[in-house]
Amino acid sequence: MGGTNARFAWQAGPGEPITDVRVLPSAEHARLQDVIHVYLNDLGRGTPDAVAIAIANPITGDQIRMTNHHWSFSQSAVKAEFGFNTLRLLNDFTALALALHDLPAADLRPVGGGVALPGAAIGLVGAGTGLGVSGLLSNGFGGWVPLEGEGGHVTLPAVTARERLVMDGLARRYGRCSAERVCCGQGLLDTYGLLCQADGVAPGGVASPAGVSEAALQAGHPQALEALHIFCAMLGSVAGNLALTLGARGGVYIGGGIVPQLGTWFEGSPFRARFEAKGRFRSLLADIPVWVITSRQSPALMGAARALDGLNLKKGA
Repeated sequence: MGGTNARFAWQAGPGEPITDVRVLPSAEHARLQDVIHVYLNDLGRGTPDAVAIAIANPITGDQIRMTNHHWSFSQSAVKAEFGFNTLRLLNDFTALALALHDLPAADLRPVGGGVALPGAAIGLVGAGTGLGVSGLLSNGFGGWVPLEGEGGHVTLPAVTARERLVMDGLARRYGRCSAERVCCGQGLLDTYGLLCQADGVAPGGVASPAGVSEAALQAGHPQALEALHIFCAMLGSVAGNLALTLGARGGVYIGGGIVPQLGTWFEGSPFRARFEAKGRFRSLLADIPVWVITSRQSPALMGAARALDGLNLKKGA
């Protein structure tokens, strides 16, 4: 469940295939419960016994209020409304982390680095409506423990004067400039607007993150291209910080909806250089492999299923 889309799938039982995948726009539904009703009614299989919901939000208690969407709900009320025997909520990037070891090589595009160290920590970041951060840590017994946090909201320093210009503008607009304020869809659009404003250039008809990418990659628009470079550079800073913090010698994965759409252009973007730009630890970061997740079907659905199956902490990935 994200700020833009709600993705659903059905699993007949533990270990069974993921089927009946459907994507519904979040904005078209007033409540979380409403979009669940639509999926279940259209599927026509009745009420499932157990449900796992991976949502773009911290899970800190019964009451959930989404950060980048208007939905708020009580877990116990949702469970009672549908009659679920089991309802498991987890962060969306925690669910994605649980699916990392199931990803086939064909769904991963490498972006530099060396060879992953078996058993070492793994990092995960991804930009879309927001900026998700997670990872996997070995439990010491052949399994993996997924991280559940909100690393996308850390404070991120600017490196260049133009980045400082953008981040100062975002701070004036929102009160604070977190990593997510730059490294998300709205952040890409905001960065473009601030650069155009600083340069005295009209933004034209660009009114969406996809429009910024199109203006940059297809039309070569200078401010759009610079906005995309800043986005990739700052994402590299976030990913490099995560790799250092976790000791992620098992590699770093890039998820979310934006980067996969950039295709091979991303490989030549400032991302990798900024990822490695860690002073005395540059050589350590240079050895860490990075992969972009290119799966057409959201792997987080499999991660949610694994959480529901109880395969995450005990048996690992």
